[in-house]
Amino acid sequence: MMKNKGWRKEILTVNGFEVAAEYRESTTEEIFVPLLRKIDGIQKAKGRRILVFLAAPPAVGKSTLAEYLQVLSKRRMDLQEVQALGLDGFHYHSDYIAAHEAVVDGAVVPMKAVKGCPETFDLEKLKKKLDCIFTENILWPVYDRKLHDVVEDVVRVEKNIILLEGNWLLLKDEGWRDLKEKCDFSIMITAGEEQLKERLILRKMRGGAGREEAEQFYKQSDSRNVTRVLRHSQSADFTIKMREDNDYEKEN
Repeated sequence: MMKNKGWRKEILTVNGFEVAAEYRESTTEEIFVPLLRKIDGIQKAKGRRILVFLAAPPAVGKSTLAEYLQVLSKRRMDLQEVQALGLDGFHYHSDYIAAHEAVVDGAVVPMKAVKGCPETFDLEKLKKKLDCIFTENILWPVYDRKLHDVVEDVVRVEKNIILLEGNWLLLKDEGWRDLKEKCDFSIMITAGEEQLKERLILRKMRGGAGREEAEQFYKQSDSRNVTRVLRHSQSADFTIKMREDNDYEKEN
């Protein structure tokens, strides 16, 4: 159901599930289309495949937005097609996570207790893929939300504009901060921490958790990830902010 006149509703396939997304018409025409034109211009100027990062904390709709930008690029004759990819395919496999520990904030913890934080990703595997992405039509892994595990070599990378979305793409931490050198353009989505808290709690409850359990999970896991992205990411070339109505506005 449309929120009101001036909103555009899209049914998108995100991580294997149908998602209903709504954006203002003005947001599409004044932010998203000009952003796609800018990216298109960068590719034409460089004359090769380019890599664009879309970084954001959990629960701001980055995966949905990446899919929408891909769909939008296909619809417009004046734009090159964008191919959206996700970072989550570089989680360690679930059996590895179940059998290993990670050092997070100076404490040794079971990986399964902090799944989703940077320490549960195979960073070296990601870097090797990115080293090849500019010159080869490589195969890309995905995280299957039904299996709750990584599936290797699912998506063939084939477009000239690759939009990679993920929480940690602009992280300042050692090892991760080197990733920014590999991208041609970067985008960041920001949001208020309290706004994201409620969204993440509700998301956990939709998965079957009670309110108390969801709040505890937020405290132990999600809140750390939100803070880490918002306070410990490098600056982006283009920043948008999630509004209270879940749409976006330009920050710079």
